[in-house]
Amino acid sequence: MSGSVAIVGLGPGDHSLVTPAANAALDWATDLIGYIPYVARVPERPGLTRHPSDNRVEVDRARHALTLASEGRHVAIVSGGDPGVFAMAAAVFEAVEHGDPAWRSLSITVEPGITAMLAAAARLGAPMGGDFCALSLSDNLKPWEVVTARLEAVLRADLVVALYNPVSKARPWQLGTAFSLAADIRAPETPVMMARAVTRPDEAIRVLTLAEAREAPADMATLVIIGASNTRLIPRGHGARPYVYTPRSVPAAEST
Repeated sequence: MSGSVAIVGLGPGDHSLVTPAANAALDWATDLIGYIPYVARVPERPGLTRHPSDNRVEVDRARHALTLASEGRHVAIVSGGDPGVFAMAAAVFEAVEHGDPAWRSLSITVEPGITAMLAAAARLGAPMGGDFCALSLSDNLKPWEVVTARLEAVLRADLVVALYNPVSKARPWQLGTAFSLAADIRAPETPVMMARAVTRPDEAIRVLTLAEAREAPADMATLVIIGASNTRLIPRGHGARPYVYTPRSVPAAEST
């Protein structure tokens, strides 16, 4: 087939953080597909047909892209952050696996982007300098019991945890429940970082304790990082936000 699909990461928001390879894929595209706010981040130009769609239709969106590509179009599917992190890349390959066998002959590429947890970590210092894990608190595609079981496991393993999709209008209670679970396992002074809209004009970043975070506001634009037991704060003067880092080294467990 002569068509192609590029699954493109647009990064956290600032256009300067979009990779040259991602921009090249966007320049090559004849068709642009994605969630409405992400499509809006790509400038209009002659020869580019835009296909914005609503949330929660990821696999349908992927099938649309693959159909257009099978007709000889060059399609760019856009995601915020990195398309392989809770985003469109998995939806495209799910559609390929279960769809028209001819789609497997298409040229399909993934152009990575800076995901929210990496952009937030860079603003803070190095909170994920040691072992870490990323979890989505959304239960749209998996049962809530699976979410909490995985969260409990990584909390007990003492990993730094980045939480995507912490709250929404349909599930405003889930982040509070996650913090309650964390409070049963980690100390109340554990650092928690709330990073909203990183690199965008309305960016807001707070460094709190786990005890304080339970009352802090958050939305779907917020990335939450729960520190490990060895995550450290370096105070700074004049009201500046502290640097946050997690050492790469972990002391050996004492033998009994």
